[in-house]
Amino acid sequence: MTTLSMQLYSARNFPPLGDRLKSLAALGYTDVEPFRGLYDDVEGLKAGLEANDLTARSGHYSLDLLETEFERAIGIARTLGSEILVIPYLMPADRPNDVAGWEAVGNRVAAAARRVKAEGLRCAWHNHDFELHAVPGADGRCPLEFILDADPAVEWEADLAWVVRGNADPAAWLKRYSGRVSALHVKDIAPAGTKSDEDGWADVGEGTMDWAALFAAGRQAGADLMVAEHDNPSDFERFARTTIAAMQTYSKGA
Repeated sequence: MTTLSMQLYSARNFPPLGDRLKSLAALGYTDVEPFRGLYDDVEGLKAGLEANDLTARSGHYSLDLLETEFERAIGIARTLGSEILVIPYLMPADRPNDVAGWEAVGNRVAAAARRVKAEGLRCAWHNHDFELHAVPGADGRCPLEFILDADPAVEWEADLAWVVRGNADPAAWLKRYSGRVSALHVKDIAPAGTKSDEDGWADVGEGTMDWAALFAAGRQAGADLMVAEHDNPSDFERFARTTIAAMQTYSKGA
């Protein structure tokens, strides 16, 4: 059974959250993926989810939060009923530029993932494009390899549009880490020269990504959680409505 979810970061510019949760449920989404900015009122978020019969199978938790406030992070996940804690991003200032640095990052992520696993939960890494760029002196290896290869406890929430923007083949990466892909971020890339007001992203199904094939490939790689995302939609309701229609079609064919 495939869960169709929405990363709530996509709705951050369209408050109030309660209205967005209501509309997502009405459109047919059954799950949402919260992010750190929503954790200041976890009980309120939980109430909003329950009021709209929505789950939050996954959520984004920074590496810093997992390292410095681990019990709080686990408590948030348990309150929301989440099963997957996803590490979403590494700020530019925190990104190393050599092998030793990325090995250290991989070890940090692995340590966090083992702690999460010991709690009976799962931990995954969410990529952007910088993780696909070769590390100097690493014989072509890129940061994503250092992170995912550090420990089998580290799963992958594969953002395939960012893989493409990193000049890599998403299908090949899904195949390589088959069995460790816990979720997909389902987002689309607008044709070159369009949607500049939306940072070059498109509603799913209206861009350049071959999502019909990638949806199926993601399922084969182990993902049963499909999380829609658009980093900067000009109209969130339009994006959510168009995207779930596309995902429902892909889900039937996967």
